[in-house]
Amino acid sequence: MSKKKAFALRLNEELLKAMEKWASDEFRSTNGQIEYVLSRALKEAKRHPHSKKEKE
Repeated sequence: MSKKKAFALRLNEELLKAMEKWASDEFRSTNGQIEYVLSRALKEAKRHPHSKKEKE
């Protein structure tokens, strides 16, 4: 498993509430949901770091 690094993330209140609701609906933590959404966006943009390893 890759190493995780902590950092502060500032979001507007409405965005955070929407993310918390989405996370709850999918039985994930808010942090896990944010990580999932970011990972999916990176894959769609062909910028996910794991995509390079898969091609080799």
